Amino acid sequence: MEELNQHDRIFVAGHKGMVGSAICRSLHRQGFKNLILAGRDELDLTQQSAVRSFMAEQKPDCVVVAAAHVGGILANDHYSADFISNNIMIGFNLIQEAFRSGVRRLVFLGSSCIYPKEAPNPIRETQLLTGALEITNRAYAIAKIASMELVYSLKKQYNASYYSLMPCNLYGPGDNFHPTHSHVIPGLIRRFVEAEKKQLPEVVIWGSGTVRREFLYVDDCADGIVHTLRHFSSEQLDKLCKDNHWSHLNLGYGSDLTIAELAEIIRSAVGYQGMIRYDSSKPDGTRQKLMDSSLLRSTGWKPLTDVESGIRRTLDWYHSSENLRL
Repeated sequence: MEELNQHDRIFVAGHKGMVGSAICRSLHRQGFKNLILAGRDELDLTQQSAVRSFMAEQKPDCVVVAAAHVGGILANDHYSADFISNNIMIGFNLIQEAFRSGVRRLVFLGSSCIYPKEAPNPIRETQLLTGALEITNRAYAIAKIASMELVYSLKKQYNASYYSLMPCNLYGPGDNFHPTHSHVIPGLIRRFVEAEKKQLPEVVIWGSGTVRREFLYVDDCADGIVHTLRHFSSEQLDKLCKDNHWSHLNLGYGSDLTIAELAEIIRSAVGYQGMIRYDSSKPDGTRQKLMDSSLLRSTGWKPLTDVESGIRRTLDWYHSSENLRL
């Protein structure tokens, strides 16, 4: 696996999303200017023929699969058919057509939800498929696992320089602040901002507040992804992944906190003075989901943004964006 050349043509699939846009920022900061970008109006990633034609025309040297159909607990639970079908099509079309067109390097971005609900924490890469998945996002997780298997199979059968990275919960500029389809950090930021603006006496949060989650600022995640593209060789990747047989590595912050602790950080950043009430009748999801990212850290990457700083930057972006008027 050659190191990424600054003149290589890099297709960032999903470049308008939170993760994809952060990857583009990281690539530009590090001197990579020859990016291939296509929005949904230009390329429907669920259509195999369209992806095949795009790859043949653009001839990328490297593909970063950051495109996905995503959402929070409510969206995953209510629209599971959409989540599994769209994500399987997106993943398979991009990976298979990249290989068909001769793309020499590909990184697929998965999710920490691929791991069993009761996996011992911190979760190591080897714990994949060792237990039952969390039911509320099982459809999304299975779609991600299927794409990971395709990545691994292409590497195993054809020696393709393809691998997968598993980020923990991500947040930051470009996040989705929709009132019902967002993840926990953007959802809480929106609700606390609105409660402060309207002087509401309380903010109600789903669940008990006791579950623990790991959060990584999206620009740190992007720098981790570009780090692997720049510095990983086939031999190094094989050595790192020798025990998991999936060619994937965890990409996390390294520590977690409870939802209640997260809510207090966001409340303080917003300046909200009201009460917080937890609705224990609503699902908590997995009790803890802290990943072991020591393998990737051993290669020289580490996150630079603590949660408090990341929340403040995300809040600043939210205030300066059109999301406030959704």
